[in-house]
Amino acid sequence: MFWRMTGFSPPSAVDSILDKETCTVEDLFAEEEIIQECKTINNRLINFLRGKEQMQQMLCYIVQEPPEGAESKRAFRFPFIACEIFSCEIDIILKTLVEEEELMNLLFSFLESDRLHRTLLVGYFSKVLICLLLRKTVATIRYIQAHQEILAKLVNLIGIPSIMEVLIRLVGADNHMYAYHVDALQWLADTNLLEMLVDALSSTICPAVHQNAAETLCAITHLAPSALALKLSSPSFVERLFCNALENPQSKSTLVHSLSVCISLLDPKRSTLAAAGGAWGNHISEPVITPNPETVDGMLHGLGKMLELLNVSSDANVLPTTYGELRPPLGMHRLKIVEFIAVLLKSGSEVAWQELVRLGALQTIIKLFFEYPFNNSLHHYVECIISSCLESNSNTVIDHLFQECDLLGKLLVADEKPFVINDPSKPIAPTCGKLPPRTGNMGHITRIANRLCHIGNSNIQIQAYLQGNSNWNVWQMTTLQSRNTVQNVLQWQCGMSSLMTSLQK
Repeated sequence: MFWRMTGFSPPSAVDSILDKETCTVEDLFAEEEIIQECKTINNRLINFLRGKEQMQQMLCYIVQEPPEGAESKRAFRFPFIACEIFSCEIDIILKTLVEEEELMNLLFSFLESDRLHRTLLVGYFSKVLICLLLRKTVATIRYIQAHQEILAKLVNLIGIPSIMEVLIRLVGADNHMYAYHVDALQWLADTNLLEMLVDALSSTICPAVHQNAAETLCAITHLAPSALALKLSSPSFVERLFCNALENPQSKSTLVHSLSVCISLLDPKRSTLAAAGGAWGNHISEPVITPNPETVDGMLHGLGKMLELLNVSSDANVLPTTYGELRPPLGMHRLKIVEFIAVLLKSGSEVAWQELVRLGALQTIIKLFFEYPFNNSLHHYVECIISSCLESNSNTVIDHLFQECDLLGKLLVADEKPFVINDPSKPIAPTCGKLPPRTGNMGHITRIANRLCHIGNSNIQIQAYLQGNSNWNVWQMTTLQSRNTVQNVLQWQCGMSSLMTSLQK
């Protein structure tokens, strides 16, 4: 119960069990009010549970599989109750646990490779360990320092999401946890934890491990400028990430998750904003990111080999869709490469600009924009890339965009023929017997065109290219202006343009 007045209320069922000479942990765990009694700090109960024998029994429920043929309460209720008691964060119980090395050895014995690591018990173990990291940080870190093999055991089990959560807390994703223990992060940087996490992205390991290892590494980048984040952003680690990404072109998972870490290194705040529901890529309001130049340089060495993967001509995969067939589909790995280049260009590195122009990356990416007219994510990243090029103030990049890439010509052709055509050289084959669908990138084409006009007003070089193209001038004065008028939501009435309303009258 929530309150009790001496002499006016009967003793609780838990107190009645404690009065027995043969009181056992099983008897207490069978009582419905056991967790509530712990939360209300029942001193008799807490003093009983903090005993070494009782602590061992509670830990056994969490770290040991129930015997074969055990009752349901032993397999499910007792482990749950034991975990909840530790999670009540009762100081004397947690203190007893971290101060008794035998008890800590029993807790961490769960990580041994000969255990089954059933999902239920893994969740309970992780919850207890995270509670220790948050409430008994110093004592827990000291124990792990004295038993550094625990780090390797955790990384070996990183494919389990609950273990990944433990590692994320351990590396300091909760900034307040290490606010007064900066030396703990320095110690982690001196271990081989980062090496093991990067090696977990190898193509020989399963995709579930790739995903969780990448998420842990991304959590480390958010801690910049911590010792771990600085070590991860060093050229040697960036090179290891790219080696993993490119060692086996058939392993798409390795490439995608390695590039996710590289993106987070370039822009640590980006994934945080995305997780909070923010729309990345609002290039008008976003500040220019300034990553470590050595980090950027380390990413440029393998750029040429990575860009070769954007070539779809040798891919024989076919994906049926509602509008036809994709031969081949763009794929998550190619989309991640385009996203990586978008973030790389956003860094404003002159060396990166020159390398991408030399490799013809912009030409390839803009070509994909028009060849895959229904991939909205691709269109978004390409729009960000074009915007970065226009805002670069680099004559070389702008000349490349308008000359070699022929941006204006491609925009005009796409707007003139806004339907999917049956062309064997294109990756999209429309469904036979149906009207060809209208391309899905017209909105982004309009946005890019408006962006060109806006920046051209303040950039003489861009303005010269726009004014020097007569077809563009005619299209801008007629089609673009008319479209902007119709699509101006500030003038809409009752869900439609006021212009359309007047026409209906």
